[in-house]
Amino acid sequence: MTTYYDDGKIRIRSMTPEDAKTLYDTYLSYGWHPSMETYEKYYKEQEEGKRLVFIAEYDSRVSGQCTLILDPTEGPYGNQGYPEIVDLTVFFDVHNKGIGNKLLDAAEIEASKVSDKVYLAVGVHSGYGPAQRIYVKRGYNFDGSGVWYQGRQLEQYAPCVNDDDLLLYMAKEL
Repeated sequence: MTTYYDDGKIRIRSMTPEDAKTLYDTYLSYGWHPSMETYEKYYKEQEEGKRLVFIAEYDSRVSGQCTLILDPTEGPYGNQGYPEIVDLTVFFDVHNKGIGNKLLDAAEIEASKVSDKVYLAVGVHSGYGPAQRIYVKRGYNFDGSGVWYQGRQLEQYAPCVNDDDLLLYMAKEL
């Protein structure tokens, strides 16, 4: 296990197999529709060196996660050698404690080891408001490719649904 950050209160570390169930159970308790296979895949890809998984602990309890895909193939920067930050989440009961920023710090430090730029996609509905704000405050800028839906760039006036698949891409120079 790799520890990326530890100040005695917040610890950012790599994923262990047991974390998949904790993530799944917590997200299910929020009324979300998580997939256990997603978190098992994250661990598998971490072990294969395709993805870094950052697990946040607050007071020694798993409290959030973020991943970094090292060679993504999707989005406006796919297949260009820029890593992508994916799935930043901080558990509701520990919001506003700096955990999201520490997860992003770890992801950006690791991204800077392989690239001079990192990118991410953020949802556009109000549930993503905190993420939208944190990304702008940290220097991420919209890439200008417009709205993406279900993995594809939308044409002007194309129909879509304001769900978790409606995204805007942002990038940051490292």
